Amino acid sequence: MQKLQLPAPITRFAPTPSGFLHIGNVYSFLITWLLARKNNGQILLRIDDLDQERVRPEYVENIFRTLEWLGLDWDLGPSSVEQFEKEFSQLRRMELYEAALQKLENEGAVFGCDCSRKLVKKLIEAHNYEGICQHKGLELHGPDISWRLKTEGMAVVQMKRFKNDTTVEKLSYAQSHFVVRRRDGIPAYHLASVVDDVHFGVNAIVRGEDLFESSVAQLYLAQKLGLGTFSHAEFFHHPLILDGGVKLSKSQRSSAVLDEFSQDKAKLFRKLGGWLGLQPEACGSLDEMLKQFSFERVARTNSH
Repeated sequence: MQKLQLPAPITRFAPTPSGFLHIGNVYSFLITWLLARKNNGQILLRIDDLDQERVRPEYVENIFRTLEWLGLDWDLGPSSVEQFEKEFSQLRRMELYEAALQKLENEGAVFGCDCSRKLVKKLIEAHNYEGICQHKGLELHGPDISWRLKTEGMAVVQMKRFKNDTTVEKLSYAQSHFVVRRRDGIPAYHLASVVDDVHFGVNAIVRGEDLFESSVAQLYLAQKLGLGTFSHAEFFHHPLILDGGVKLSKSQRSSAVLDEFSQDKAKLFRKLGGWLGLQPEACGSLDEMLKQFSFERVARTNSH
């Protein structure tokens, strides 16, 4: 198997407690676990709970129960719901996020926006979004104002990838002038994710291939924030698993793993192993998967 370039990889599970973990989550976590263990790396459990309106205690509990049931262990982060809430919730790192936002404000790298998400989405889909609020001079700290990053011009980003490094010369239209601070004042996902990864020393990031553009946006944001260490992180974007042509996700109400496979973990492992390109006899346990796993063999099949 091709090895990671990093001498001491640190990767992470980064679930959002806005629903129960489904098989798509588990597929990504399994790849993360196998890559880390194959490369003598460490795994951080980072639960992204900034969006408190969507967080439910049962969803947080489900993260721990599912990972423990699967046998996917981790090395860093909380070992229980209680420790997560007391020490590792993103709410405990608000000062770090606010410092990053302050830096962007001080450098004039953001502008205020009062556009609705619906309008911006419509303009992006029409390839006609140019940051229409950028020249309105809206007060950043006014009510109901989001902060968007100025992304006009060339945005050359170097991305270290598991096989071949990539140079991206321009952000995608979908990521044009992306939000770094929401209208309610909460730091947006891209900013919090970058700050967290740097804070915890994460340098190997496993994501679905649908998040490639998000990775580029975060590398660009890290440049703006002067967080050079993030540019050395190694990215692995894995194929997606689709259900009837639709990406598995909480928003699509994909079935919770513990509901669907609680009585037959072996069936789940066979399904996951097949997606990873492993033979059935290599899917009986995590140890057997670890012996046979290699990125080169990850199945390109993305439907079931």
